[in-house]
Amino acid sequence: MSILPAPLLAAAQALIDQNRQSGTLVATAESCTGGLVSAALTSIAGSSAVLERGFVTYSNQAKTEMLGVPAALIQTHGAVSSEVAEAMAVGALHHSNAHRAVAITGIAGPGGGSPEKPVGLVHFAMAATGQPVRHRHFIFPGERDDIRLAAALTALDLLRG
Repeated sequence: MSILPAPLLAAAQALIDQNRQSGTLVATAESCTGGLVSAALTSIAGSSAVLERGFVTYSNQAKTEMLGVPAALIQTHGAVSSEVAEAMAVGALHHSNAHRAVAITGIAGPGGGSPEKPVGLVHFAMAATGQPVRHRHFIFPGERDDIRLAAALTALDLLRG
């Protein structure tokens, strides 16, 4: 029995089923979700056929060292921005053997928000070999766990899309 919520496991199972058939490998670059997407995927037997690797880059230094996100980009736009999410996704793709990579960076709260970047703001980016990077952002309601779960579900949906 998994400790993860059923909707998250169902989304992970759907992604694994879809990508196992196509032979597509995925990578994750997670900040505010702290590895929750990778944890959901690895809860499913056979996930090693799909999940190539996961990066948990909670600190700015980790984003720079592990994914190659330029420190100047973080200083200019902030870690929670479309620019950094896109750089994280591209970095995850380039630092792995994956065909698709998703990045998640946001403010899960309860603190850390501002009028420009409120608690619940999460930026996502999807990078895929030979395709332009796609960006989405949402402001999720709720408490920290609600925001993190919504972000993980959204990331899995983006990887399937």
